[in-house]
Amino acid sequence: MMSTLTPEHISQKLREAQADSNASDEYAEMAVNPDTRLKCAAVLLPLMNFDGEWHILFTRRTDRVESHKGQVSFPGGACDEGETTPEQTALREADEEIGVNPADVQILGRLHRMITVSSFRVSPVVGVIPFPYAFKVAGVEVARVFTIPLLWLANRNNYWEFSLGNADRSVIAYHPYDGELLWGATARMTVNFLKTLGFGLK
Repeated sequence: MMSTLTPEHISQKLREAQADSNASDEYAEMAVNPDTRLKCAAVLLPLMNFDGEWHILFTRRTDRVESHKGQVSFPGGACDEGETTPEQTALREADEEIGVNPADVQILGRLHRMITVSSFRVSPVVGVIPFPYAFKVAGVEVARVFTIPLLWLANRNNYWEFSLGNADRSVIAYHPYDGELLWGATARMTVNFLKTLGFGLK
């Protein structure tokens, strides 16, 4: 599996998933009705390849940010006025938060959108960042930048899924890795990405 996991292969898998996409493919962490006002957002799901292995890059938010204090996340945020694509938003946010030049990111595609409990409709954009890279962390927003190996994330023994009193919705949480706890919307996007690639997760 890993030997065939080239950027071209990943891009093809993302295109195939989008071709089967429709509005019902969105996962909602909250009840949504016609009156629900959702805010536009996008994140970058950054891939890096080093030591012959794919890794996903994450950030840990500081305790000074407005929301999701101290949580593991992807670089991203709300769409700015004038931005017409998720790629524009995701790349701008990655530049602002961790100093990644948009020109250095190889965009591979998108995952299905997700509606979060904070009323955001989030579009995850998948891209490759070269390794090594000199990140410039925005200390007000980001406390740490780190990576987790793709194979570790794909190991079903490393996470569990549980209900929070609602049979229709569940939460995904990984066991700690390097002292970091990946859970919630970011964990679900991660698992969705792995499933899109064809990893046999249940």
